[in-house]
Amino acid sequence: MSQPPQGAAHATPVPLHGPALVLGTLALSLATFMNVLDSSIANVSLPAISGDLGVSPVQGTWVITSFGVANAISVPLTGWLTQRFGAVRLFSLSVVLFVIASWLCGFAHSLEMLVACRVLQGLVAGPMIPLSQTLLLASYPREKAGTALALWGMTTLVAPVVGPLLGGWITDNITWPWIFYINVPVGLGAAFLTWSIYRKRETEIKKLPIDGIGLALLVVWVGALQIMLDKGKELDWFASGQIQLLAVVAAVGFAFFVAWELTDAHPVVDLRLFARRNFAFGAITLSIAYGLFFGNVVLLPLWLQQWMGYTATDAGMAMAPVGLLAILLSPVAGRNVARWDPRWMASGAFVLFAVVLTMRSHFTPQTDFATIMIPTILQGGALAFFFIPLTTLTLSGIQPQRLPAAAGLSNFVRITAGAMGTSISTTLWESRATLHHQHLVEQLGMGNAIAGETVSKLTAGGLSTEQAWAQINRLIDQQAFTRAADDIFLASAFMFLLLILSIWLTRRPPRLAGAAPVDPGGAH
Repeated sequence: MSQPPQGAAHATPVPLHGPALVLGTLALSLATFMNVLDSSIANVSLPAISGDLGVSPVQGTWVITSFGVANAISVPLTGWLTQRFGAVRLFSLSVVLFVIASWLCGFAHSLEMLVACRVLQGLVAGPMIPLSQTLLLASYPREKAGTALALWGMTTLVAPVVGPLLGGWITDNITWPWIFYINVPVGLGAAFLTWSIYRKRETEIKKLPIDGIGLALLVVWVGALQIMLDKGKELDWFASGQIQLLAVVAAVGFAFFVAWELTDAHPVVDLRLFARRNFAFGAITLSIAYGLFFGNVVLLPLWLQQWMGYTATDAGMAMAPVGLLAILLSPVAGRNVARWDPRWMASGAFVLFAVVLTMRSHFTPQTDFATIMIPTILQGGALAFFFIPLTTLTLSGIQPQRLPAAAGLSNFVRITAGAMGTSISTTLWESRATLHHQHLVEQLGMGNAIAGETVSKLTAGGLSTEQAWAQINRLIDQQAFTRAADDIFLASAFMFLLLILSIWLTRRPPRLAGAAPVDPGGAH
C-alpha cells in the first residue's frame, strides 16, 4: 500500500458525507462482523473438525483457545501499531491478512496446521475492532458520533449470536472449512472499500521504538492466563501442577509487565489511561458486565444442547432473537447518549439484564421453546443500552491521538473478562450440578418407594435393572444441571445489580445537542 499524502496524515479529517459515509460505515461494520463472528462460529463445529482431523474433542478445543490467546495478545498493541503504521493502513492490512489466514484455515489438513492458522488469525484480528471504532468516529460529525457507535455496536452484538447458528448450519449442510471460506469475499470487499474511502485520511505516523521487553511480558502473562482459563476445568484447576505453574507465571508476568509499562518511555500498552477516572471505572464495569453476559451466552446453549435435546441449529435459533431489539433500539441509544445521562442508560440496561436472568433462573426441564425465547428477546433491549453508554463513558475525555490505544486497551480487558466469564460460569455450573445431584440422589436410594416403583415400571417396559437405573440417573443429571444453570442465572442477576454502583463512579460526559462519546477536552 502506498504512503498517503503527508499533509493529509497530519490534518484532522473532515466528516464523510453521502455515499462515502454509507460505504465507509458498511466496510468497517462488515470487517468487525467478520472478526467477531469468527470468535464463536467454530464452537459448534468442533466435533466435526476433530473427527475430520483425527483428534479428540479435547484436543480440538485448541482451535478456539489458539485464536483467543493470539487475539488477546494483539489487541493491546493497537495503539503502538497505529502510531507506527497509521490507522487506515493497519486496519486494511489486518483485514487482508485475516482473509488469507481464514483461507489457510479452510485448507488445514492437520490440527497443528489449523491451530497455527488460527493463531495467525487471532494476531492479525487484534487491531480490527478498536480501529473500526476509531475510523467510524472520525467519519461522522461530532454530534453524531453516538450514531456511529450504535451502528458499530449492532455488528458486535449480533455476530456472537449468528456465529453458532451459522456455524451449525454450514457444518450440517456443507462442510466445516466453509465456516472460514465465507470470510474471503466479505473481507476482500471490506478491505477494498476501506482503502478506497479512507486512504487519504491516514492518521499521523510516528516511528517509535518497539517496547520489546513489554511485548514479551505481555505474551507470557496473557498466554499463561488464557491457557490456564481454557484448560483449568479439564485439569481440575489447582489440583493440577500445570495449572499452578501457569497461575504463577501469569501473576509474576503481570506484575513485571505493569511495573515495566509504567516506567518505559514508549510502552507497548498505555496503562496510564487507567489514571483517568472515566476510563478506569468505565472499562472495568464494561469488562465485568461483558464477562457475566458472555458466560451466560455460552452457558444457555450448552444447557439446551446437553440436557434439553436441542440440536446446535435449534440452540442457535433460541439465541437469535436477541438481535431484534438490539438492532431496533441501538440507533435510539446512539442518538440520545449525549442528551440523556449515559449512566442512567447503562443502569437501566443492567436492571433489564437482572430481570432477564431472573426469568431464566426459573427454567425447568419442562420449559418450552417460547418461554426460553421471551427473556432472549428482552435481552436485546438491554444490549442496546449496554455497550453504547458504557463505551461513551469509557472514551469520554480521551484525546483523539490516544483513542486507538484507549479503544485497544478497553477491548483487551473486555476480551480477557469474556474468557474468564466463560471459564468461571462453566466450572461453577458443573460444580453446582454435582452438589444438586448428590442432594437428589439422597432421596432416591434403593430403598425409596418411588425409585423402586419407577425401576419396576422401566423393567416391565423391557429395560434391564442397570438400564433402568441409568435412565433414572440421566433424569437426575438433567434436573441437577438445570438447577445449577438456574443458580448461575440468579447469581449473575445479583451481580448486574451490584455493578450499577460502579457505573456511578464515572463522571457524566459534557451534554451536547447530539450524541458524542468523545470529548478531547474532558475531565480526567
